[in-house]
Amino acid sequence: MDGRRLVFAHLYPGHMNLYGDRGNVLALRRRAEWRGYDVDVLDVNPTDPLPLASIDLLFVGGGEDRHQELVVEDFVSRRQELVAAFQDGLPTLAVCGAYQLLGHRYQVADGRWLPGIAWFDLETRSGTDRAVGNVVIESRLDLSPKTLVGFENHGGRTFLAPGQEPLGRVIAGHGNNGQDHMEGAVREQVVGTYLHGSLLPKNPQLADWLLSRAIGFKTGNGELSPLEAEFELRAHAAMVERFTGGGRS
Repeated sequence: MDGRRLVFAHLYPGHMNLYGDRGNVLALRRRAEWRGYDVDVLDVNPTDPLPLASIDLLFVGGGEDRHQELVVEDFVSRRQELVAAFQDGLPTLAVCGAYQLLGHRYQVADGRWLPGIAWFDLETRSGTDRAVGNVVIESRLDLSPKTLVGFENHGGRTFLAPGQEPLGRVIAGHGNNGQDHMEGAVREQVVGTYLHGSLLPKNPQLADWLLSRAIGFKTGNGELSPLEAEFELRAHAAMVERFTGGGRS
């Protein structure tokens, strides 16, 4: 097995790809290639085979209610193999609609419930209005800087069960539900979040956190060589300053 070749899977790129979510895959690919890795990206649509035994990282983006309804049957049908892959250590980033479907269930705007695969211990209920705007959170992951920035636009309100770890604490914006100051969820190496924008170009430290785990998942050694991110981190710091007024990083 070639330790310098990585395989990423982009699940439902034709349905779940709002607000620049595809840019997350591009950021991961470039930051790996700049370190000398060859990267293959597999686009996997409903009913396509998902070769989980051959991939090193999974990404699923966001979608509106109608998009989630188009993929939910296929997604839930893959529950057993996805949960087994997560338990085995597959690094995964799920944004917005995909994040919601990783919980127990999701309530669409007309009141109906869609099932999730229950990897995260959470549920998402329909809100009376949309949570829209820029977000800054203080992540609970081992990142430097600790802050993450992004853009949210969601009608659902996500509530974590006791014991479910959030991705971070909201400094600016709504986050999961606008009430408990929590954003996203993390279980092992699976990250769920409402942050679009796209997320990873604005937060290279999170991109490298995922890459490190992808490489470690493949080879057993996730140590990354240093990579310059001056301009990305300057843009990140400017956003933190703009939306919090404190320049916290």
